[in-house]
Amino acid sequence: MNMTFLQELFNSITQRDARLWRRQGEAGVPDHGQVLAACRALLASDGEASSISLASRALSMYNRLTMEERTRFFEGLASEFAADPARIDQAYEAYREQRDNSRLQALFDACEPRRQELFRRLNLASNGTYELVRMREDLLTLLRERNGDKQELAAIDADFAHLFGSWFNRGFLVLKRIDWNTPASILEKIIRYEAVHEIRDWDDLRRRLDARDRRCFAFFHPAIGDEPLIFVEVALCRGLPDRIQPILTGERSGERDIDDPEAADAAAFFGISNCQTGLRGISFGNFLIKQVVQELKLELPQLKHFVTLSPVPGFAAWLAERRDDEVLPDELRQVLHELDAPDWHLDAAHSERLAAVVKPLAARYLVEEKNARGLPLNPVARFHLGNGAELHRINWLGDISPKGLKQAAGLMVNYLYVLDDIERNHENYTANATVVCSNAVRDLNRRARKMAKGEPAK
Repeated sequence: MNMTFLQELFNSITQRDARLWRRQGEAGVPDHGQVLAACRALLASDGEASSISLASRALSMYNRLTMEERTRFFEGLASEFAADPARIDQAYEAYREQRDNSRLQALFDACEPRRQELFRRLNLASNGTYELVRMREDLLTLLRERNGDKQELAAIDADFAHLFGSWFNRGFLVLKRIDWNTPASILEKIIRYEAVHEIRDWDDLRRRLDARDRRCFAFFHPAIGDEPLIFVEVALCRGLPDRIQPILTGERSGERDIDDPEAADAAAFFGISNCQTGLRGISFGNFLIKQVVQELKLELPQLKHFVTLSPVPGFAAWLAERRDDEVLPDELRQVLHELDAPDWHLDAAHSERLAAVVKPLAARYLVEEKNARGLPLNPVARFHLGNGAELHRINWLGDISPKGLKQAAGLMVNYLYVLDDIERNHENYTANATVVCSNAVRDLNRRARKMAKGEPAK
């Protein structure tokens, strides 16, 4: 029997039913109550074909809701599709009486909110996975707007995160190289999703993809087609790069440039962009970097160094607070005020004075400043240190674009991935929040401590 034919026939029937539902509903805009009713019908359905059709109908109706109606829909999910407390109590009492596996499983089943089974059934629809990712994006927007008043909706987000953690397991992800021959539909998404260094136009994209010293890799998931989940841009070079502008413009700037990939001894990850807001909190980057390292080693076994050229978002704001920090001597605070001068980075004297103060403070910020969970305050540092990298070097005037000057006073950082040390660094970070750093960074941090005491910063 030709199973492909049967599957295609089955899909055509369910897609036809979904189109019928859409045509029937186009006469009027649905409200949240109609979508919730469709969800109830979906949970009550027994047949696979009818479930697919009902899932398509529910998602189609949801997509036509106003944002206000979507809010009310989520509120309905929170109240009506939660776990049943009475059922949980009954299952728990049964488990207390007899602690066997069957009663434990019954307790697990009772504790699971009905929403999770609803999401599983909605996932049966054609393109259902991507529609659910977009639905969570709506939910995250609503959670941001509600600030403190979000406890019930946060439970829905936890359900999404739980399911997506399984559905987007590393085993399902597909790594693909992105180059100038990649379909235009995907290249357009790369331009749109680039979150670190804006891609201005197609010529800019071609400089990043078509040069022999460039590589780009992305993770995809079979259930959402040509929508990338995350991608990383790589520059092949000789030695560790310390400035982003030559990489972005493609200009030849010295001994680190190469004409032949075989001449490179380093691969620099200079842009990592998450593409799907609805998958926030689902970790892909650590898998991506490690697999890209493996791919590059297979292609170019002479590569010795795998390093990032990373931004330092939030550092400039933190630094601005230090200007009024009485812990620092007046002289140093006055130097920091030179950052307000127009085009300060073009003045050699200004730049030299600032470098002597700002670089040590950057080391203090990256090594010692922690958030409420005791982890590094800087999000990029958390990402790379959590992946097992070393905080290797702080680069003065590494990014002199308006964005780079505004968010980090022009600083960029190299995080070094030493293959033999990644697992140990990761374990130390996970267990103790250890910030593994080079001797150069430790020296800068010591200078920051001396500066705070009014001692000479040498």
